[in-house]
Amino acid sequence: MLDSRARLLLKALVERYIADGQPVGSRTLSKASGLELSPATIRNVMSDLEDLGLIVSPHTSSGRIPTARGYRLFVDTMLTTRHDPLSAAAQMARIAPDQPLKVISNAAHMLSSLSQFVGVVMAPRRTSVFRHIEFLRLSEKRFLVIIVSPDGDVQNRVIFTEADYTQSQLMEASNFLNSHYAGMAIEEVRERLKNEVEALRGEIAALMQEAVLVSSEAIESRDEVVVSGERNLLAVSDFSSDMGNLRKLFDLFEQKAQLMRLLDVSSRAEGVRIYIGGESQVISYQELSVVTAPYEVDGQVVGTLGVIGPMRMPYEKMIQIVDITSKLVSTALSHSK
Repeated sequence: MLDSRARLLLKALVERYIADGQPVGSRTLSKASGLELSPATIRNVMSDLEDLGLIVSPHTSSGRIPTARGYRLFVDTMLTTRHDPLSAAAQMARIAPDQPLKVISNAAHMLSSLSQFVGVVMAPRRTSVFRHIEFLRLSEKRFLVIIVSPDGDVQNRVIFTEADYTQSQLMEASNFLNSHYAGMAIEEVRERLKNEVEALRGEIAALMQEAVLVSSEAIESRDEVVVSGERNLLAVSDFSSDMGNLRKLFDLFEQKAQLMRLLDVSSRAEGVRIYIGGESQVISYQELSVVTAPYEVDGQVVGTLGVIGPMRMPYEKMIQIVDITSKLVSTALSHSK
């Protein structure tokens, strides 16, 4: 527990460090806090804050900088955010076209341009429903399955089977699936096929079950993360001095698996979430902070978006940007259905 004087000094120190990126000394802190305290008193309070693990003194300076724990206390207890409905209205035109995929792409770009860091958006979860399935024989026991989703997206998967099939058998299988199961969820089709397999011709039953399996995998694998503004990190002094660190960060954005896990975890939370340093347990980069918020379609959470940048980020501004963008995306996707 901090007394009011220690809280004011910590708040002033964090805000000053976020603003200019330089370790904060006692004299600067006295002016920034507005408290009429002697340099000795301020040094004593800073020493106490350091003992609590909230600030630290870099080797090259007599000033102090916040630790991840100090940022967390600042974000949780000292931050006040102001919502400006006019700024949200001004951004609406940039993010509300008719196509859902365009909404996601525009949102990622908007997050990065407003924050000057990296914008990330997890595309909406897809319902595992197919509109149409076709088979194409490639060679002996090797076939192409073409799956068309309700929104017109086309996925192709190659399957290998124990038996060979003629083109007429392939047509029979696709006709059966399309006439009986089009528009159903893949999981439901899989269950019904198990029960109805005895009524089907044995040689195409196995083919259809294999097709349903790869269709499920194809549709579910379409979840993706759209990333924008990675190059913004080149201008962040916290990263640009360490090329090894930068390479690790660019690998993170390129591979996207960790981002997917982080955004998936965030989608289960309400409102804006902030992960400082390695707090997320998913992205283990101590120098990064992530601000996320879920977005909805017709009241149902379908994805997550956010900003990724250095721990030394203006959190109040980032919370506003992420919160407003999540609301705009929710509105745009709900209206585009």
